[in-house]
Order: sequence, then C-alpha cells, then structure tokens
Amino acid sequence: MIISQHARSLKSFTLMFAFALPALSALAVENWPQFRGHDATGVVDDPGQLPDTWSATENVAWKTDIPGRGWSSPIVWGDRVFVTTVVNLGEAETPKKGLYFGGNRPEPPSSEHEWIVMCLDLKDGGTLWRKQVRKATPQSSIHLKNSLASETPVTDGEHVYVLFGGVGIYCFDMQGNEVWMRDIAPRKTRYGWGTAASPVLHGDRLYVVNDNEEESYLQAFDKHTGQSIWRTERDEKSNWSTPFIWNNELRTEIVTLGSGQVRSYDLDGHLLWSLTGMSTITIATPYQYRGLLYLSSGYVGDPYRPLYAIRPGGKGDISLEGTETSNASIVWSQPTAAPYNPSTLAYDGIVYVLYDRGLFAAYDAVDGSEIYSKKRIPQGGGYTASPWAYDGKVFCLNEDGKTTMIKAGNEFEVIGSNELSDDDMGMASPAIAGDRLLIRTASRIYCIQN
Repeated sequence: MIISQHARSLKSFTLMFAFALPALSALAVENWPQFRGHDATGVVDDPGQLPDTWSATENVAWKTDIPGRGWSSPIVWGDRVFVTTVVNLGEAETPKKGLYFGGNRPEPPSSEHEWIVMCLDLKDGGTLWRKQVRKATPQSSIHLKNSLASETPVTDGEHVYVLFGGVGIYCFDMQGNEVWMRDIAPRKTRYGWGTAASPVLHGDRLYVVNDNEEESYLQAFDKHTGQSIWRTERDEKSNWSTPFIWNNELRTEIVTLGSGQVRSYDLDGHLLWSLTGMSTITIATPYQYRGLLYLSSGYVGDPYRPLYAIRPGGKGDISLEGTETSNASIVWSQPTAAPYNPSTLAYDGIVYVLYDRGLFAAYDAVDGSEIYSKKRIPQGGGYTASPWAYDGKVFCLNEDGKTTMIKAGNEFEVIGSNELSDDDMGMASPAIAGDRLLIRTASRIYCIQN
C-alpha cells in the first residue's frame, strides 16, 4: 500500500470540488462527443433508464452491420451516431482474440482499401449518410489486432472531425458535406503496429498527437478551416494515447502521455511540465476526477507499470526521485497498478483498474491505498475496451462480446453478465446517449435500450 503524505489534506478539497460538477455531468446524458464521453471518464452520473441486461436479441433496439474493420468508438450528437471504418477490398486476415505475441505485420496490405465515415440514425440505426474519403492501397502497416480506423472521431455538434492515421484529417458538417481536409503523411510506428490516438477539441481548435518512430509532434488546427495554428515537435517515439484537455482550477492544458515522458502543454504548445517514469508502451487516456489528473502506463512486459494522481499547477520536471511515491505535484502513485490497453475508471471515490487478462482491482482515488487487490473476473477472457460506469455498476466488455457487471464499492462483487454473438469480437469502448448504450463489435453496432 502506498499512501501520499499530502493525501489527508486533499480529502476535503476533492469533496468540495465534486459539488461543482453536476452541470458538466449532465452533458453526457444526451451526447457522447468523443472517446469516453465529454470528459473522457466513461462515467454517466445520471443513468436515467440505462440498461443493465442485454444479449444479442434482448433489449436490442437495433443493430446495424458495419462493413470493413475499425476499432474507433461510436460518438453521438443529438439523433446522429458517427463511426469510421476501412474496407479491405481484397482478402483480410482475421485476428485472434486475447493478448499474445506474433501479431506484427511489418508490411502494408497489398490490396485496395476504402476509408469510410458513416452517420447512423440513433432512433433506428439506419444510414443517414456514408462518405468514402479515400480509396487506395495502404501505405502503413498495422498490428493484426489493430485497424486502419482506430481513431475515434470528435464533434462539437456543428461538425464532425475524423482522423485516419497516416492518411488525413477530415471535417464534415452534420449532413455529410466535406468542409475541409488535410493530408497526414504516413510514418513508421513501433513494430509496424499502426496508429490509434484520437483527436480532441477545445474552443476553436482541434488538437492531434502523432507519436511515431520518425517525426513525433503535437499540432493545433483551426477547426473552421483546417489551417495549422502551431506545431510542437516531440522527442518521443510511438505511443497510442489520446491527449486530454485538462481544464483545472488554475489553467487549461493539453496533457499527452508518452513512454519517454508525460508532457503537458499550454494552449499555444509551450511545455508546462513533464514526468518520466512510464512503461515502454503507453496506450491509456488520462482524465480528471475531483480536481486531480489520473494517468497510467502499463505495458505487460515491464516490471514498472505506474498509476499516478497529479495535482494542478506543476512546473518543469515533476518526476519522482529514488523511492519517492509522491512529491509536490504527484499526490500518490502505485508503481505496478496500471493496465495495458484499457484506461482506468474513477467512480464514487474509487479508481478501478481493468487488466487485459481479465483481472480487476480498486484503489482509493484520494490517497491511492489499495481497496482490493487483483481479482479474477469469472470467464474473463481478453480485455481491450475501457470500462464504463453508471447506476452503481462498473461494466467490463471483453473481446468475446461479453460484458461483466461489477458492483461499485469496497468489495469485489460480480452482479451479472451480458453476452452478444459468439462469433463477434469486441475491442471498441462503448458510447452512451440518453437511455441507450452503443456497443461496437467487429461486425456491427448494437443499440441497447430497455
């Protein structure tokens, strides 16, 4: 158990901060505008009539087949659902489920592909529009389990912004008219695994992180025109973490996770602080909870897989030294607690950790103390999608399409499970809109509704 010396004084502050959030949380009820929702937490505080029981047929309002392959999450604004996919016009290799070695595919596919953006009707799953943005032979390779459409789109309710790594950024209005596009040159990624970091919006700017083996950078674009506003080079190699806009009590900053360093920038691309001490591969997305920033990096092959809670206001290098577990900027840390693919989840004062091989653990969000150690999820399987929470429950979707419900609280208790088709595969994190849960699998999108 690792407890920060600063944690006690933070309990009263975090509780006070929590009361300032209800108006923001309400935004998640109807719209899910980016990866893991409007605040990147995957949590809905007002569950309304959201379902907790479903199957491939039970409580399914509709299901729509999606051609091709893509692991981007669906996003929702109003009555529109946006999703991306890439169709291989040749023969496609089917990935195995689970965590394993041997999925490297160093050469790009030789067949033609179509890069597609789709808009579905939230009411019935019908296709409102479908746009092919490119038809060509891929210039970049991907891991067997990755896709060429793994970046989740983002929307402000007026336009939807789509990033296809190594291809381009595309801006559409809500009716499917292309407003602008910008090419992105393909770059080599570690082991040829491809890309996955999603774009984020703040104000009039679209932010994109492109970490690769050749030329990494963070870039800001004018969301109205697509013109570059600034670009900051990064001394970083390949990572797959979506950046986070941290609007805290002191300032607004852009937090980017990397294996070399975590770096936080101001809105003009100037470095505010950095943190070394991550694992050699970083995928999870950071987020804010009750005034603190939570970030993790947990490559399964590393002995050091840290989970951090960070207070606002850091400057310069805030890294821990020696055997430290906290300092003036780092409230607490757990050196081996982080998952590999999924992001962690903070809910009702607890940080929940879902591990790729079907284990589950819980830590106190304020002081980092272990609430319960790793517990085996029954018939767990492999987990890539990030967990989500509502109505006192934490939901964990595995790659077989099975969702396990775990009761939120200080004891590990499985309270149910829901299964989709056995022949399907689930790696995308779901979206929530109103009383509907949207789960994307390899073949289709399910709209789950009581």
